[in-house]
Formats: sequence, structure tokens, C-alpha cells
Amino acid sequence: MKIGDLANATGTKVETVRYYERIGLLPEPERTSSNYRSYSSGHLDRLNFIRHARGLGFDIADIRSLLGLADEPEGDCTEVDRIASGHLEAVERKISRLIVLRDELTRMIGQCRGGQVGSCRIMNVLADHSLCKGEHSAS
Repeated sequence: MKIGDLANATGTKVETVRYYERIGLLPEPERTSSNYRSYSSGHLDRLNFIRHARGLGFDIADIRSLLGLADEPEGDCTEVDRIASGHLEAVERKISRLIVLRDELTRMIGQCRGGQVGSCRIMNVLADHSLCKGEHSAS
């Protein structure tokens, strides 16, 4: 199949397919006599794997490692478990930070009584971090 067909079959942009090839996540396809890329079902499976892993929030380095492990199907999956467990821990840390952010925003909004911007509690808290209940960061 051509690159556009592969992109459509996986819901991926053509530029993204080329990017994954450039960084080595997706192997270079063979070329036809007219120099078109010719993708196989293996490319389709690999690209679906990459897209699903990206959708779950895995970073490129982890996906690269997972793909390397997938290329050795008889190997031990201890490293796969380690990568997935590490990602889960990172997700849980993000969730904890987001809960703190949600609680602070809820508190700020709950204290707003309307009126003028100059006396708005939300604006006051945004201008003075010491008025926040706890330590938080959006990053």
C-alpha cells in the first residue's frame, strides 16, 4: 500500500508516518519501480502499535524500547512490565497534581462573589500565590 493508504488505515497524518520513519520507529518500506513507498501489513501493525502506545501516553523512547522488545517475541517480558509500570507511576503522579489543581481552582472560583475585576478573588489569588491553599504546579 502507498503512504496515503497506510495513513488513512491508521488515522495517521502522512507527515507523522514520515516522521516515524525518520526517527526509526517505522522501518523504511521498499520502493516500487516508480519510486513510491510500498508498505506491508507489518508496517500497518507496527504503526497501529505506535499509535495505540502514543494514545496511552507512552513517550517515544519507551515506544522504541517496546518495539525492540516486540521484535523478540520469545524474550522475557520483565522489561515490558518495567516500562509499563514506570509509565503508570508517572500517570498517577500527574493525576495527583491535577487533583490538587482542580481543588485549588474550585476553591478560587467558590470564593468569587462577582463584582469588579479589581476586587475579584480569582484575580487576587492568581496575582498572589501565597493566597493559595496548597502547593501546586500545572507542569
